[in-house]
Amino acid sequence: MAPELLALTVLGSATPYPAVDNPCSGYLVSGGDTHVWVDAGSGTLGPLQRHVRLDRLDAIWISHLHADHSADLLTAYYGVLYADIRRAAPIPLYGPPGTADRLAGFLTNTPARSPVESAFAVTELHDGHRVRVGALTLTSRAVAHGIPAFALRVEAAGGSLVYSGDTAPCPSLTELAAGCDVLLCEAESDRAPVDDEQVHHTPEDTGETARAARAGRLVVTHVGRSLTPQQAVARAAARFDGPVEYAAPGATFPIGRSATGS
Repeated sequence: MAPELLALTVLGSATPYPAVDNPCSGYLVSGGDTHVWVDAGSGTLGPLQRHVRLDRLDAIWISHLHADHSADLLTAYYGVLYADIRRAAPIPLYGPPGTADRLAGFLTNTPARSPVESAFAVTELHDGHRVRVGALTLTSRAVAHGIPAFALRVEAAGGSLVYSGDTAPCPSLTELAAGCDVLLCEAESDRAPVDDEQVHHTPEDTGETARAARAGRLVVTHVGRSLTPQQAVARAAARFDGPVEYAAPGATFPIGRSATGS
């Protein structure tokens, strides 16, 4: 029997706020019957439900706590506890340190703290964190974004995906992405800053990270509003010889050896 292929579905890829037809950062990563919501940016809960209900999610993974990557956790909380969703246990939620308290700070409206742990079983990420979720292995590495932030490697029997989250180019991302089938990497910045600390990839950086990691394919996401997706893809492709695509909302990318024909 052939191994289960990974699949990456783009729920949204806009930054720093949703576009009319594109939510903020959010992805569904699936392998067999295992489904993980990776980043819950503004507007991504809606399209998530085209593919999987909240009561069928196996886990949620959050790269960092900027709203364009995490805000829909707030509405997911209401969905899990106060609507038509019935779960036997809270959804496992992997996120940066302080995730539970940040959610409670937004959701608490009375002297009693909102029961965020009733909706989410929160595990705080650390550099090198690894967990098995159904058919998938999730490995997290700390990356350079000016706040606690993590990149993610997802591995299944049929392939591997690495997601940068938001980060400047850094060795930990390149190491995590080594030899991956697909690198999903942000290209927020039009150009690298001269004086201020860099906290995002430019498209050229994105291509160089893919090349250094020997990734099989590059999918460019989180493209800054000063760029078109076509510009970001072209500039990344100038630094990376493999296939380069854009994370268009609604797109699904099969991942694995049989998906690439090799």
